[in-house]
Amino acid sequence: MKQKLTHFFRHILFMTRMVLSPLLLTLCSALMLLVAIFTLFRQRRFYAEYIAAPFGRLMLFIWGIKIEVHGKEAYDRAIQQQVIYISNHTSTIDIFALIALGLPNTRFFLSGFLRKILPLGLIGYLIGNFWTVPQEQPEQRVAIFKTASDELRLTGESVYLSPEGERVTTGKIGHFNKGAFHLATALSVPIVPMYLSIPPQINPGTGFNAGAGTVSIYFGDAIDTSDWQLNELNENKEKVRDLFVNWQQQLIMHNNEADMNAS
Repeated sequence: MKQKLTHFFRHILFMTRMVLSPLLLTLCSALMLLVAIFTLFRQRRFYAEYIAAPFGRLMLFIWGIKIEVHGKEAYDRAIQQQVIYISNHTSTIDIFALIALGLPNTRFFLSGFLRKILPLGLIGYLIGNFWTVPQEQPEQRVAIFKTASDELRLTGESVYLSPEGERVTTGKIGHFNKGAFHLATALSVPIVPMYLSIPPQINPGTGFNAGAGTVSIYFGDAIDTSDWQLNELNENKEKVRDLFVNWQQQLIMHNNEADMNAS
C-alpha cells in the first residue's frame, strides 16, 4: 500500500511539473518579447542574462535540480574574452542548465527542431541562437556556420555548442562533429571545455522525467587554437575528444572513491 501511494504521489508531482514547465516557458517568452519590443530588439545580451537565465534557474527549481559549478578560476578567465564553449550532451536537462548559467555575452547553437516548440523558438530568436540542421544537410550546415563565424567575428561574442550534436545516453563520450573546431580555427579564439555531470538517477536522457538532485558543471582550462590550421581539423577534433574521455574517466573514478569513503 505504501509503495502504491509513493508511486501515486510521484506521478502527481511529475504531471504537475509537466504542466508548469510549458507555462513557465510561455511566460518567459511573453515577457522577453514585451521587453524586446520596448528596447527595439537591440538588447540581446540583456534578454539572455537577465530574463532567460533566471527563468532557467526557476525551471530547474521546479524539477528540484540544483547546479554546482566547478573550476571557477577557469570560468572567470573564460568570461573575460571571446571563447567557444563546448560540452558533452547527455540530457534534456542540459539546455536549461546552460541557460541558467547566464554565460556572459554568449550565444548558442541549438537544433533547429527546437524551433517547433513555439515559446522556446521565440526565446531562441530573441537571444540570437544559431539554429542547426541535421548532418545529412551538409551544404546548409556549412552556410549556417559561415554566417555564425562572420557574425561572431563582428560582434566579439562567445558561443556555446556541443560537438556531439545530439543527446548521447550511452554513458560514454560520443562522436565529435567538426563544426565547433572549424569555427574555432576560423576565429582563432580559445575553446573552453565544459563537462556536465548528471547523476543517472536524475537524468531523463532524451525524455522529460528528471529526478531531483544536483548537476555538476566543470570548467576546464581554455585550449589555445591560435595556431590551428584547417588541414589539421580532424586531428585537433580528436585531441579534444580524447581530453573529454580522460576527463570523464577521472571524474568517475573520483566520484567512486568519494562514495566508497562516504560508506
